This record gives sequence, structure tokens and C-alpha cells, in this order.
Amino acid sequence: MRCPYCSALSEKVVDSREGKEGEVVRRRRECLQCHRRFTTYERIEEIHFMVVKKDGRREPFDRHKLLGGLTKAGQKRPVSVVQLEEIVDDIEARLSEKPDREIASTEVGELVMRRLHDLDEVAYVRFASVYRQFKDVHQFVEEVKSLLGPGKRSKD
Repeated sequence: MRCPYCSALSEKVVDSREGKEGEVVRRRRECLQCHRRFTTYERIEEIHFMVVKKDGRREPFDRHKLLGGLTKAGQKRPVSVVQLEEIVDDIEARLSEKPDREIASTEVGELVMRRLHDLDEVAYVRFASVYRQFKDVHQFVEEVKSLLGPGKRSKD
């Protein structure tokens, strides 16, 4: 392990803890050169699966890309990084349980949409505008109206 501060290769593990459900191991390390501490996370590397895009291209599932999209959608909203990481963890777990190693991007998108809808409606609409590729403001307005639903009124 290379120290992120001084790039030295000598370090020691100060503390090691198992994460939730044993999926992640968190290690607190100390560089023997500069004596600064840093944290590493270890995950079990599982069989990777491919995401089939709308245009037929295939690319490996990338949790960092998914987390980046969620982070943009939740920007300046009362949504924590931990909540977004939980969404990514849940989606990744659901997808890895499937026997098929190829998953349609639409399936991933719909899973994200359901989770964001329950978490934060503004983040949901932001994500939906990119995911569903709204062509004009009318599509955007229709999505917001569907959130309000029958009997719900906006807060003026």
C-alpha cells in the first residue's frame, strides 16, 4: 500500500473493522515514513457484469459512475453521501444476484429512479431529466405533475 501523502511503501495497520454485513473491511493505516494516517476499504471482487446501453453498446458496470450521477442529482439537497452510497450498494447487490451477467441500462435507471423518488423528489427530477432525456420543458413539467399526483398541491 502506497501512502497517499508521501508515497512511501512502508505502513502498518492500526485498526481493522468489518463493514455492514461483512461486505467491506475498513482498515486504518499509518505511514511509517511520515506518520500520517489514512483509511482504506477492501471489497470482495465479484464477477463483473456488463450494462447494455440503449444503443446496444456494452460496458462494465461502474459503481463510481453511478455514484457520480447520483451525487450530481443530489447536489445542494439534504441528501448525504452515505445515503447515495447505500443506494449504489443496494442496486449493485440486486444486480449481482441476477443470473444474467448482462443488464439493460434501463433496468439500472429504473432502480435508481425508484430509490431517488423515495429519498428526495428534487434529486429524482434532476436524475429523471438526464435519464429520460427530456427534450423540452413540457416533459419536465409532466414529470413534476406526476410527482404531485391527484390530490397533492404544490406549496406556494
